[in-house]
Amino acid sequence: MMGQNHTMKTEFILTGLGDHTDLKTLLFVVFFVIYLITMVGNISLVILISKEESLHTPMYIFLGNLALIDSCCACAITPKMLENFFSEDRRISLYECMAQFYFLCTVETADCFLLAAMAYDRYVAICCPLHYHTKMSKRLCIQMTTGAFIAGNLHSMIHVGLLFRLAFCGSNHINHFYCDILPLYRLSCIDPYINELVLFVFSGFIQVFTISSVLISYLHILFTIFRMKSKEGRLRAFSTCASHFLSVSLFYGSIFFMYIRPNLLEEGDKDITPAILFTIVVPLLNPFIYSLRNKEVISVLQKNLIKKVSSRNFKQTTSVVA
Repeated sequence: MMGQNHTMKTEFILTGLGDHTDLKTLLFVVFFVIYLITMVGNISLVILISKEESLHTPMYIFLGNLALIDSCCACAITPKMLENFFSEDRRISLYECMAQFYFLCTVETADCFLLAAMAYDRYVAICCPLHYHTKMSKRLCIQMTTGAFIAGNLHSMIHVGLLFRLAFCGSNHINHFYCDILPLYRLSCIDPYINELVLFVFSGFIQVFTISSVLISYLHILFTIFRMKSKEGRLRAFSTCASHFLSVSLFYGSIFFMYIRPNLLEEGDKDITPAILFTIVVPLLNPFIYSLRNKEVISVLQKNLIKKVSSRNFKQTTSVVA
């Protein structure tokens, strides 16, 4: 096949959400508002946790890094998607495509490990509260966070490296709203069996390992909650875990459906919905799930707002007196 007179493609056209010409203005406004809320919510959370010393605990260090990852995910996907709503060609170069996938794969893999680390942190806090500071030290927290980002980089480097063994000489239309690895496999004129096998093995291992860690942690948490004598304590702990588990279920469910299901290369039309879930919806919901339902974060926010209002009123009073 390579000996035939094929023109190798060095750029692609993203067609995933571009066919809805009658709805492009509405879709642009919806996704633009989602993007703004996602960025403001996650960046505000990162700033709040980094500035407030009372939040420099393992739980909030994990949460701050998760918010940073969610904002990076939104930056990697949404601006290009918004541009393509009104772009005539919707083109993206091969190297831009690989860079977008590399960045997204890194943050999403790190996200998997961070969610598992957060579940373990909650397990220690609820099931072993007397040993929390010894079992979940700040040093261990930093090591787990660093390991999550290293694993994310290694995982993406493996898949991007294997992409260079492929050649793209057929259609250059990607039925997606960003450059994902599966649409590239479908466009390859070289059999991507090795790439698909490596993707299935590595993604499957990461999914099984992190999901098992989350499930084991939450099962122990549930058993501990049911043994609590205080009804109020049970409700508070269950409410917190339920909201966390909702976010985890959305993220892992969409990832699992995207990369672990059989017949990956034959069902390209099924990629877009789960991709919207884990790249756009989950980063939007996480600040609300993990922060606005957290009394400590709300307390710190209220304290900072009161300080700002008091400082502004003091300046206005001083200027009037002067």
